[in-house]
Amino acid sequence: MNIILETPRLILRQFTEADTPLLVQLNSNPEVLKYLHEPPLETEEQALHIINTIILPQYKNNLGRWAIHLKSSNQFIGWCGLKYLAERDEIDLGYRLMKPFWEYGYAFEAAKYTLEYGFNQLHLKTIFGMAHIENIASLKILEKIGMQFIKEDVVDNCPVKTFSISNPNN
Repeated sequence: MNIILETPRLILRQFTEADTPLLVQLNSNPEVLKYLHEPPLETEEQALHIINTIILPQYKNNLGRWAIHLKSSNQFIGWCGLKYLAERDEIDLGYRLMKPFWEYGYAFEAAKYTLEYGFNQLHLKTIFGMAHIENIASLKILEKIGMQFIKEDVVDNCPVKTFSISNPNN
């Protein structure tokens, strides 16, 4: 297991091809995908394609979406991480959790420590975050980790609010 970082309650690690069932479990729930532009995953083949074409290529730059596990039980609860968006030339902080793990502060904890990792380990200058304009919980997380609202935009046919934060060490 290639662990990227640990928080008080969580372990964030790189995904592998063996994680296709976990990705299907996460991305097949319509409530989890409510504010996204993605269709639900129905097969492990679809999940494997996402892992190989979207997730794994980011790892060569020390970026990526990382699987989140609870330290207490090693249970998979979702993902969080940093992704380079070539079309925007930005580093994007994203997170997605399975519904039973909402409202426990896990997304905030993962996002906060991922932000610190991006600034302290990767020495990134600026990190961005986006959330659907109606996704109040996600917008609150971006604000709570210190990001500042910059603008409203439309990304992948979704109305979003975009936030950013600069590295305090620069």
